[in-house]
Formats: sequence, C-alpha cells, structure tokens
Amino acid sequence: MSDTAATMTFHPQPQAGEPKPWAFPAPERGTLANGLTLLTSHRPGQQVVAVEVLLAAPLAAEPKDLDGVATIMARALSEGTDQHSAEEFAAELERCGATLDAHADHPGVRVSLEVPASRLDKALDLLAEALRAPAFPDDEIKRLVANRLDEIPHELANPGRRAAMALSKELFPAEARNSRPRQGTEETVRRIDAAAVRAFYAAHVRPATATAVVVGDLTGIDLPALLDGTLGRWTGTKAEPPARAAITSDDTARVVIVDRPGSVQTQLLIGRTGPDRQARVWAAQVLGTYCLGGTLTSRLDRVLREEKGYTYGVRAFGQVLLSSADGTGAALLAISGSVATEVTGPALADTWRVIRELGEGGLTDAERDVAVQNLVGVAPLRYETAAAVAGTFADQVEQELPDDFQAALYARLTETGTVEATAAVVNAFPLDRLVVVLVGDAAAITEPVRELGIGPVTVVS
Repeated sequence: MSDTAATMTFHPQPQAGEPKPWAFPAPERGTLANGLTLLTSHRPGQQVVAVEVLLAAPLAAEPKDLDGVATIMARALSEGTDQHSAEEFAAELERCGATLDAHADHPGVRVSLEVPASRLDKALDLLAEALRAPAFPDDEIKRLVANRLDEIPHELANPGRRAAMALSKELFPAEARNSRPRQGTEETVRRIDAAAVRAFYAAHVRPATATAVVVGDLTGIDLPALLDGTLGRWTGTKAEPPARAAITSDDTARVVIVDRPGSVQTQLLIGRTGPDRQARVWAAQVLGTYCLGGTLTSRLDRVLREEKGYTYGVRAFGQVLLSSADGTGAALLAISGSVATEVTGPALADTWRVIRELGEGGLTDAERDVAVQNLVGVAPLRYETAAAVAGTFADQVEQELPDDFQAALYARLTETGTVEATAAVVNAFPLDRLVVVLVGDAAAITEPVRELGIGPVTVVS
C-alpha cells in the first residue's frame, strides 16, 4: 500500500438538508393616480419581466351582431399608434427584445408583454402607447378582419374546435354570449370595421377599470416612478366595469352528433357546468377529476387506452368559464378525446362504466396520493418563469379571486381526503346530466350510440 493510500481520509457522504417550504408568491397591490390597479412581484433571478394588462372589455359587452370585435381590437392594439405605424411599432419592440401579444376572452382583453429587465422602461413606454393611443388604421383593421375570416373555415374543419362550439351552443341559451364562438362567426366578423373597433375601445378601455401585473427581477428598478411615467400617462374617464350576468345552462342528458361523412375517427366532448373556483368544493373537484382523467395513469386512460386500445388518450378537466365574487360563475366540467369510428359506441359505454364504478367503489388512497404529488409536488416547476406567475395573478384578477387563492389551493389539495375527492368527482359527472357531443360519421355511429340509452340523439350537419 502506498503512503498516499495509507494516509487517505474518507469523509462522510453529504446528507440532504431539510426541504425548504414552497408557497405560491403573494403580489403587492397598489393603484396609480389614473385609477389603474397594480399587482407586482419581485422574483430574484427572473431577468425576463412579464407584464399582463387586463382590460374590462368582456365578450358579453360586444354590440349585437358584432361578435369578434373584441378579438379584432385586441389584435389591432399594436398595429399602429399616434406615434408609430404598425411596422415602426414592431421594429421598436424588436429593438427592446420584447414580445407583445393580446387576446380577447369572456372576462375581457388581456395584453401580455415579456421583455429583458434591462429594457423594461422602453417596453413599458410602448405598451402604454398601445393602450392609450392606438390608431386602428382602416387598412390594418381590414387586414385583420380578412385574416380572421381566413381562420374560420380551418376552425370549423378541426374536430376538437367544432366539438367545443357545438357543446357551447347546446349548454347555454342562444342569447348568452357563451353559446356563440368566442372570436365571432363569418357573418358577424364581416360586419366589423375600424369604426366599430374604435367605438368598442372608447366604450370599454380605460385605466380606471384595468389591472396591470408586473413580475420579474426588479432589482435596481424604480418601479413606481417607471410606471408613473408610462402606464400612469394613460388617461380615461372613471367608470364601473361591465356587470357580469349569471351563467345559466341546460345539462339535460342528450347526444348531439356533428356529421362528418367518411370520418375515420370520432371526436368526443362530454360536458356540463358545475362549481367553479369560488366554491369550497373546487379543490376536491380538481383532485377527483385528475384521478378520473388527468394523466396517463388515470382511470379513463387505463380502460380506454391501455385495456381497450380505443384511443391515444382521454382527458377529464374543469375549465373556468367566468367567475365573480357574487357566486354567479361556473366551470365547464368535461371529458375529451378521440376514438376510432367503429368503437365509438363501446368507448362511450366504457366511459359510463368507469364513472359508475368510481361512484360505487370510490377512489383509492393510492390514487389520491399520486394526484396530490403530481398536482402539488410539481407546482414549483410550473412557476419557474415570471410569465407563469404573472399569468396566474391575472387569472385570479379575472375570476375575482383573493390574491392568496393559488397558495391556499395547494394547501387545500394537500388536506383533501380520498372520500372528499370521490364525492366531488361523482357530483361533477352525474351520468344522467351529461351532454355528449360527437364529431364523426353519423351514418356509422348514430345507431350504436342510440342503443346505449344515454340520452336522445340528434344529428346536425
């Protein structure tokens, strides 16, 4: 043995330290002099700052027969201002290394900015310019309308989108905005012009009813002064945000088949409305729904994908439609997937069997534990970026939830037991209150589905 070996010292193996507790961050709140509500969060190390601006311009406020005007307005916000043409504005954003996007949904219009922290001042100036002084040039509005009209046939040809449209039409009354396509139809979009866009902007876009979220590494940034000099220069009249109407729906059990002759697959979308995030049962409902169809090891996938080979995957989920603090919100509770045409009937029969057996025997503790680990354990990874945190803050604002909602939700998921999760998912998907939409070959699937007896069957072209 060498002298070196004889004198070698062995050190004990390093041991893992105590895990650091993680909680979803809480924002700091403030208000600018112009009435704009602020939510900010300093996230050290996040050198790309995310900004979300929520405008109280909901789809329900669109004028009659102009569905889609909110979408066109959102897309046009960066297509020219009182200081820059569309091309110049895009070039200025590029010089900042920034991206600016906007979209319209039922709660309102959301404008999203991402930019390196070192260029936040210039990017915020451009964002403020787009919000306070959009030009809405006639030629740009015409181009955006033409682009939207080009998109519509592709959406109608997409089985998943077509199923979603059909389910909304079935669930909600015709006069409700939820019943109609979010971005408008060919008929309504054709009516949109620059005057309509300017009128919608003037009626609904103002700082007093808007909220800005800023998340990122704000080290060395005088954010109050920066915001005062950019978004603080945006002016507008004071007004209350548009009132939100209560959501009503009809979940009487029935089947609607959207005929696609010759289709080799059937798109399934099974749904109803139920409790949203305002409800105490939401956490248990999230947990139970995940066990039913939230992952490749869920009950639906184990039967329809692994055992029967009917599909590449089926998912169960809850999607908030529109929440409000007065309890009038609702969530879409749904099961979605696609199966081969010839097994459409058996796949539906097995879906009903899975739900029935879940109600009879309940979830197992092992299923519940895996769901909690997957939903809560990966949360820190989900929020590694400033954009993910800002997006969740924005969701909470849109759904009129408290600032600590997401943190409280993770705590509640951890506390939720197996029995509670079972009851919630069984109540979420009652077999006698489900609306089934099938997009597929009606000639091949109508009779097998009718024989199941899960509800009256209607075929639409």
